Amino acid sequence: MKRIAQLTLFIFLLFFSLSGICKTSDAELLRKKIITELMQPAVDEAHVHILIATLRPDGTWPGIDYVDVSNTGFQHRVHLNNLVEMSRAYNKKGTKLKGDPKLKKVIYSALDYWLAHNFICENWWWNQIGTPTALVSFLLIMDTDLTNEQVEKTLPMVGRANLTATGARPSGDRIKIAGILAKCLLFKHDEAQFNEVIRVIEGEIRFSTERGMQYDYSFHHRVDRVNNTLSYGTGYADAFAEWAAFVAGTKYQFSAPALQQLTDYYLDGICKMMVYGKYPDPGAMNRDITRADANRVFGTSAPERLLLASNYRKNELEEIVKIRKNEAKSTLSHATFYWQSDHFSFQRPGFFTSVRMYSDRIYNMEEPYNGEGLMNHHRGDGTNYISRTGDEYFDLAPVNDWQKIPGATIVQKPQLPSEKEIQKRGLNDFAGAVTNGKYGAVAFDFKSPHDPLQAKKGWFFFDNEYVCLGAGIGSDARFPVATTLNQCLLKGEIVVHSKDKSSTLAKGSRELKEVQWVLHDGIGYLFPKTATVNLSNQEEKGSWFTINHQSDSPKEEVRKEVFKLWFNHGSRPENAGYAYIVVPNATEKEISGNPGRGITILSNTPELQAVSNSASNISELAFYQAGQIQISKNLIIGIDSPGLVMVKTDGTTIKSISVEDPSRKLARIHLSISGKFEKHGAYTLSTWNAEKNCSEITINLPQTVYAGQSVTIEP
Repeated sequence: MKRIAQLTLFIFLLFFSLSGICKTSDAELLRKKIITELMQPAVDEAHVHILIATLRPDGTWPGIDYVDVSNTGFQHRVHLNNLVEMSRAYNKKGTKLKGDPKLKKVIYSALDYWLAHNFICENWWWNQIGTPTALVSFLLIMDTDLTNEQVEKTLPMVGRANLTATGARPSGDRIKIAGILAKCLLFKHDEAQFNEVIRVIEGEIRFSTERGMQYDYSFHHRVDRVNNTLSYGTGYADAFAEWAAFVAGTKYQFSAPALQQLTDYYLDGICKMMVYGKYPDPGAMNRDITRADANRVFGTSAPERLLLASNYRKNELEEIVKIRKNEAKSTLSHATFYWQSDHFSFQRPGFFTSVRMYSDRIYNMEEPYNGEGLMNHHRGDGTNYISRTGDEYFDLAPVNDWQKIPGATIVQKPQLPSEKEIQKRGLNDFAGAVTNGKYGAVAFDFKSPHDPLQAKKGWFFFDNEYVCLGAGIGSDARFPVATTLNQCLLKGEIVVHSKDKSSTLAKGSRELKEVQWVLHDGIGYLFPKTATVNLSNQEEKGSWFTINHQSDSPKEEVRKEVFKLWFNHGSRPENAGYAYIVVPNATEKEISGNPGRGITILSNTPELQAVSNSASNISELAFYQAGQIQISKNLIIGIDSPGLVMVKTDGTTIKSISVEDPSRKLARIHLSISGKFEKHGAYTLSTWNAEKNCSEITINLPQTVYAGQSVTIEP
């Protein structure tokens, strides 16, 4: 019995010991999870067979320029992509190429060629992010199928992605580089350092006053403060979401505050700067607009990963996923001003629009890095794109007229200046928007840094339409000045209503006089006073290479049919102006039956632009200097400084007041309002002035990083 008991104890201890040894660590689980994700893409066996057949004896493929390592070249990325694709085919279950010795020989040959040459690009990004990303993926997929010598030579190349690398700047690039390093550490089974890097990734989710996530949920990649939310800002979110999903449920999982802040940024920053949270807003794009297919639908991996990591704002993330998968229509409605980036977006279930500005606080546009965005000089000059479907501007760039940007007022020069002259700091501080989260108005005291041109530009947004006003347009240039209502892909017929008659236009370009409205692709352009406009609906031609000098940019001629509508203010205009109403989802019958749409333009002068909408009982006012205006029979509003004001009533009584300081200089705004308005609180003081028969209201404004944010008060 004693020996049986001893044997039983021995077996129990052995089992316990073996179970401890066999227990898989969280780090090893993560390693397997990452490899599983890397193996998910389908293998194109036919293409892999071509790669096998075409590899040259020296380990290179024809068609790749292995000499050009410039910013606009570096076709070496194709070689790296081929390595990853072949490694996946070699290790993926169910493929005929799994474990194929001939394929392995080709992989070794192509890898050894890379290791022997150690290609370095003039663009740091490839050296510290692009190349290490491909190589660490290759290492994880191939794993023990590589020789020790190959691994030892590859790891230093992956190691260029490290936290002391020049590109590992706070926020965007740092989080990407940290992610590459984390995968490398998992490959090396270095759990201790892996934990440190994961904490670095988590710590990058924070607000910044320089590079990174701004306090308004926009994103700045550089200190020029250009809006990079839909480019570098999405890469930042994607990198965090990837690791948030990977480490969920493990000892490395991120804290709730970090997950919530990233989710807020994704939904309130990225998604609200997109058409229906699905397509990129062309107005928020930079040099990326000159890349083919740049207007494509965003993927669902980031929101799906955030859903795996947390239940925070679950319903909103699920809606974004369904919208992008065409499983649901958008129900989104918002008016959002990104005061750190001078960018405004407005969404309704049936349309999306935005306004891009700049001021002496930020630069107008991203520089044309790496030969991209070579004609982006005017894409921040009060840009106003309008979308119903999201594909209105899809791949328009090669045939685009870069001096007829939707919404912008531009001197029509014979040609644009050098691409070295694109990026300019704004010259005025008055650029802002007032919003209560649902409605809003934008005002821009525009002074061009490129040309002798200035204008007061305002946009006033309501549920079913918005109003665009221009005043004080002046220029000393000898070339004509134009304000473009829209330039987009031509879709279907164009109906013009002039002299109380409607007609469908043939293809061509012409000047139209006494126009009351124009209808194209379900969008109406209404003129409160008959206007003379120019309209073009014809084929335009150009090429991608004209605007993007990357080596793979197509040089062939591109032809597309384009719709353009603009005002010609003539040469050397003095105090010129314009006024038009944009009506999305319009029909000819609707426009004809309701041309006024309850809109009253109260003022359109260099001192004050103001619009009232009787349907929503909202008045939106842009004071470029102190003044007052009568909104209705019983309502007069005054202000003792420049500023933006929005007032909502129930017809007679004020229900709310919203204010904003576009200059970001004021500590408070002082209003006077006819009639009694009682409000006392920590940030608002209202007193009755019997002598003047008005309420005098003082509203304290947000300061520091929140200067430029709107304040809404209710009685």
